[in-house]
Amino acid sequence: MPTISGRRSSQVSAAGGKLSDDMSVISEIGDSTPQKRKLRSSSASKDSPNSSVLLPMDCSPAKRKSPRRSLNDSPQANIPLKENEKNLGNKVANPVKSPVKKKLSDSFRDKPIWNPRDMEHLSLVKEALHVSTPPSAVVCRDNEQKRILDFCKKCVEEEKAGSLYVCGCPGTGKSLSMEKVKEALICWAKEAGFQAPDVISINCTSLTNTCEIFSKILGKGSQKKVSGSASPLKNLQTSYSQKQPFSGMKLIVADELDYLITKDRAVLHDLFMLTTFPYSRCILIGIANAIDLADRFLPKLQSLNCKPTVITYRAYSKDQILIILQQRLMALPYVVFEPMALQVCAMKVSAASGDMRKALWICRSAIEILEAEIRDSTENMDQSLVDAGLCDNLRAANCKSLSKQDSSIVRPDHMFLALSKAKISPVVDTIQSLPQHQQIILCSVVKLFRTGKKETTIGELNKYYIDVCKSTLIPPVGMVELSSMCRVLGDQGLLKVGQSREDKLRRVSLKVDDVVDITFALQGIRFFRNFLQQ
Repeated sequence: MPTISGRRSSQVSAAGGKLSDDMSVISEIGDSTPQKRKLRSSSASKDSPNSSVLLPMDCSPAKRKSPRRSLNDSPQANIPLKENEKNLGNKVANPVKSPVKKKLSDSFRDKPIWNPRDMEHLSLVKEALHVSTPPSAVVCRDNEQKRILDFCKKCVEEEKAGSLYVCGCPGTGKSLSMEKVKEALICWAKEAGFQAPDVISINCTSLTNTCEIFSKILGKGSQKKVSGSASPLKNLQTSYSQKQPFSGMKLIVADELDYLITKDRAVLHDLFMLTTFPYSRCILIGIANAIDLADRFLPKLQSLNCKPTVITYRAYSKDQILIILQQRLMALPYVVFEPMALQVCAMKVSAASGDMRKALWICRSAIEILEAEIRDSTENMDQSLVDAGLCDNLRAANCKSLSKQDSSIVRPDHMFLALSKAKISPVVDTIQSLPQHQQIILCSVVKLFRTGKKETTIGELNKYYIDVCKSTLIPPVGMVELSSMCRVLGDQGLLKVGQSREDKLRRVSLKVDDVVDITFALQGIRFFRNFLQQ
């Protein structure tokens, strides 16, 4: 028994020693998570003598691990790390950038700074930023151009007349888009096998008489009429009422349609009614700045069965103005503006009006400010060199070194000076977006207060208001409607309207500090400009 017990004890102790050693290895592997992953992912661990120790663990139920914590257990664990990053990580680490922005930003890299003393550089930059210089492509207006072009294509394909009204604030690319649409429509008609439409472009501000627009449509222009003959409008109505051999569609683009509204509304109605005749071949597109024209005249046009399709051009945003400016400067072989200067211009103009023409004018003004600054610094330096008695060669060397400095580029401080010179005011933009009758009220207030008054009554204001309406052939509103519109102008911070039992006794005064803002806002309309100059 002692021998047997001793033998069993020795075997148990030996086995226990071996088991304790094995369990210590298991405990070490289980406690060390990194080592555990290393053993599983390493091929060398399978050949080690301790690999048999893992059998008890393999028999135990496997513990579920989150895929985020065990990347090496994923199906792509044996793919090299570089390929994993290429397939999975690049979409997050390297997001795809807009091709337009990337192209514009890359175009300004590795370009030398321009020399404002070089007259050739100066003329090229000013020409690129001039309003009359058409860009190579109209950006940020793809949707509006597509809608207009699709409308014209449909009319040409169906040989059917139609009308379209394009409205939006000034400087939003309406007229420029129409030029591109006309070119695209003619090219499409030739490629598709259709007869290209005859294009008639009319700027209504150039008309001496509103009825002259029908003469231009008829093709007579300003030719002398034969006495006793029918009017051009009557001739058009007669020709569109009778069946005639098809001679192609006629695209009529009437720009500055607001002018027809201020003179005679009947002309506007007759113009759109030309598209309702049975054999009419007119595609009429009217362009105007008055956004509320559709609200004021669409009910009447709808009753006449000539309601046009309306497309609105919204004001440019900051990013859109920045893209358009960069597009114009992209063709230049040198850098003219600091990026921050262009951002300042885009931010200020978009917050005020979104007028792209104003942004171009401000950029040209900033260049002129830089030009004057360099000219003054050069004169001061020349004077100092003359006083010091230095030679002409040294003077030329100093001028040449000065032209290579960063002072030759338009900085944000130049742009701020140009913005202050432009007098961008939210009041001006508010007045320009007002309905017509409210603009007439403000025009009457300015005319009345020029006599030295600071305050008046609605009854006295009504007399000036009626005089303005009579001169424009626009029927005036009544006293109640006039008082209501004055209150609306008061809510917008333009007028101050007092309280009274009767509307005509209400006191009215200007809330605007300077009448110049009202005059500046209304001078774009020819009638208001002529009336305020009287």
